[in-house]
Amino acid sequence: MLSFNEIYKFYYEWWKNIDKTLFLLIIFLFGLGLFFSLVSTSLIASDKLDTNNYFFFFRHLIFILLGIGVLIFFSSLSEKNLFKISLYLFFISIFFLILVPIIGVEVKGSRRWLNLFFLPRFQPIELVKPFVIIFIATILCIEKNFNIFFKYVISFIAILPIIFLLVIQPDIGQTLLVFLSWATLIFVSGISLPIIISALSFLLSIFIYMIFFIPKFLYIKSRILSFFNPNSGTHNFQSDKAIDAISSGGYFGKGIGEGTLKNRVPEAHTDYIVSVISEEFGVIAIILLLILFLFFIYTVFKKIYLEKSEKIKLILTGIISLLIFQALIHFGVNIRLFPTTGMTLPFLSYGGSSIIGVSILSGILLNLTKRKVN
Repeated sequence: MLSFNEIYKFYYEWWKNIDKTLFLLIIFLFGLGLFFSLVSTSLIASDKLDTNNYFFFFRHLIFILLGIGVLIFFSSLSEKNLFKISLYLFFISIFFLILVPIIGVEVKGSRRWLNLFFLPRFQPIELVKPFVIIFIATILCIEKNFNIFFKYVISFIAILPIIFLLVIQPDIGQTLLVFLSWATLIFVSGISLPIIISALSFLLSIFIYMIFFIPKFLYIKSRILSFFNPNSGTHNFQSDKAIDAISSGGYFGKGIGEGTLKNRVPEAHTDYIVSVISEEFGVIAIILLLILFLFFIYTVFKKIYLEKSEKIKLILTGIISLLIFQALIHFGVNIRLFPTTGMTLPFLSYGGSSIIGVSILSGILLNLTKRKVN
């Protein structure tokens, strides 16, 4: 068993070597998420639970504290142990994803969550995403004399079961996110543009066929048609309310607690947190939030530019791309550029699975960007 001095020395070295700018940015973003959780869920807790305690806020706080612990754990591992543990966790997370269609909890027509006694309402895909990035990067960087196109095929075969399991839930938003992350890694690794465009066109054709001709996905067809023609369906209620909230908030917002979107739209504190923030704090707050995200992205890309290892470059690119795509989809849904997907905003949205998933991604980022000790 390690003594107190050994533990102190270990974490002193950890603190000395990690990128403190990235670490403080991540903690600050989590702190913002906690604050916005307080102002967007306190009334919901009072109405639904008939109590004045801050149920959702304290639950969010617990998940953030747990997430910070997860972040420190992954960022403090040696590079070798990180890759080894990630491989095991990848297959464990796939096992949980396989359980979803078997014993998963169905909510609003989608079966995406597991209700295990130690993990209530857990969404396995949030655990899968960090480790699938490392798994794909590992395949693409195999040093044996494999043809590069063979590696591309193997990496695609590796994500096919994940895509299939997501499609049958159905969760098209997360399917798109996983596929875009894979496509980014493939593109960055050096594939020619015509090949990747051909592959994307082929998969898009399959996607369109599924939506328009397979009964299980007719609700997606209805949602897309109503998105392009608001008079053709009833799936625009949430999007319309979100746009109204952003418009009514103006530049400087209505003030803390004065917004109404959080009480009018289900799960506004997860899927429409940007609209909630905009209504109460104004568009200025959203612009500042975007600047903060851009600075975070810039900091990571600066580290990627300086990195020598091809594998680490791919992993960092895959992680930051995943976070960018997820944030873009969330912002796009809130301003009605995209149909509703149920995508959370990294760091800020309420949700235990999302917070833990982002914490793992952040821990891996901090691990692979820390100062190398010779």
